[in-house]
Amino acid sequence: MTVATTRNSILRLINLTAQHSACPCHRCSSLSHTHAHGAAALNQLRQFATPVHAVQKEYAFEVAASNLRFGEGVTREVGMDLKNMKARKVGVFTDPIVGKLKPMAVALESLQSQEDLPFEIYDQVVAEPTEESWRNAIDWARLHDFSHFLAIGGGSVIDTAKTANLFTVYKDNDLMDFVNAPVGKGLPISQSLRPLIAVPTTAGTGSETTGAAIFDVTSRSFKTGIANRALKPVLGVVDTANTESCPAELHISAGLDVLFHSLESYTAIPYTERTPRPANPILRPAYQGSNPVADIFSMWALRTTVKYLPRIAKDSTDHEARSQMLLAASFAGIGFGNAGVHLCHGMSYPISGLNKKGPKYKHPGYQVDHPIIPHGVSVALTGPAVFQFTAPSSPDRHREALAIFNNTTVTDPSVTSIPDSELGCYLYESIARFLDGLGVPRGLKAVGYTKDDIPALVEGTIPQRRVLDLAPNIGNVVGEDGREHLTRIMEASLEY
Repeated sequence: MTVATTRNSILRLINLTAQHSACPCHRCSSLSHTHAHGAAALNQLRQFATPVHAVQKEYAFEVAASNLRFGEGVTREVGMDLKNMKARKVGVFTDPIVGKLKPMAVALESLQSQEDLPFEIYDQVVAEPTEESWRNAIDWARLHDFSHFLAIGGGSVIDTAKTANLFTVYKDNDLMDFVNAPVGKGLPISQSLRPLIAVPTTAGTGSETTGAAIFDVTSRSFKTGIANRALKPVLGVVDTANTESCPAELHISAGLDVLFHSLESYTAIPYTERTPRPANPILRPAYQGSNPVADIFSMWALRTTVKYLPRIAKDSTDHEARSQMLLAASFAGIGFGNAGVHLCHGMSYPISGLNKKGPKYKHPGYQVDHPIIPHGVSVALTGPAVFQFTAPSSPDRHREALAIFNNTTVTDPSVTSIPDSELGCYLYESIARFLDGLGVPRGLKAVGYTKDDIPALVEGTIPQRRVLDLAPNIGNVVGEDGREHLTRIMEASLEY
């Protein structure tokens, strides 16, 4: 019998002994109890395990983020910025919708106001980019040899511009060379890229601050991406006027991304628990695990999102709420861009990817001609079950999150009186209630998935090591691929 087989047998035995644990909360499964009992038993068993050579853990973290400019109307400055940078030729990226809106018009007017500042426009970026759409953008950019890039749009536009920039410099490389392992080769980026200015028109991805870019590998029915500090824009121009034209559904989906960026990065394994320690600083990943600097940005973003996103859902013209959500998106970007995300995002990639072949769900309010579960919605669908599962890993952090969702403080007796063993149940309920208030589909069944789809959803999640390795109780457990946990979380996310 192999070690892996023995370990799985032990896990099944532990789970069987814990499966009748009852949670006092309404509608809440015993997911967190099962893990809490199982983890304790495993820790006892490890005391008798044969010693093995220890892999060195990380001992340092780095902080990297784009410069940010925040204010009403700052888009009009981008022409001067590019002129100040001595741009020779600018590649301007947008999508067919934003290309017709005010933010693009203001940016073009700014570019045209500068003498001897040539530019070309690529307006064919696809919402929720695919491998094909990225390759098309890369081919176009390589034809022009741009010295600088300007992205005006949501995360899809900014991520596409990042990738076009990368492969303008790496002319002979294939897309999959830099895609995160094990899906791609995950090669390091050692050359300096061209300067990129990002002008977000949604309050969600925080892509204007990070070195991450995400796309849909349609042949494998899941998303993945490239994550490297070299990709981050040199400047994020966060203009509060640029989200005026967003429909309410887009505001909500984008805001959900902010919510879970902040919550996942704050509850990721500590950077000191990540393995292996990089042999060279260039190999230190952008997603490093929770750390003191990322914590500050993530928690501010979480508090701000819980306060202001419901206001936007009620009134998308609420200027204060829109402005605060834009700032929260950038703050969360700094947080997760240096700490990382984990389970909600890891599972969202196959949830979005398989939809095109499976349920073919099309979310209201999105002007596209193909099935789409918007990224923020796909992340939120597993949210309640995920944080029920992770709560035992760091009760204090999850208790703080619970207090924020309940609009109180961690010293409130209603929060302090909850035993650590029951915290996950209460957080499940609070997150579910918050999502209900925003009109988010109530679980995987609401977007067309069934129990029969769970094995495929889990299979699509397993390769997402970039984020799974930061998940509490998975990333910090030697030899744990997470399959059993992911299956239970998916089952618990079918409906709530």
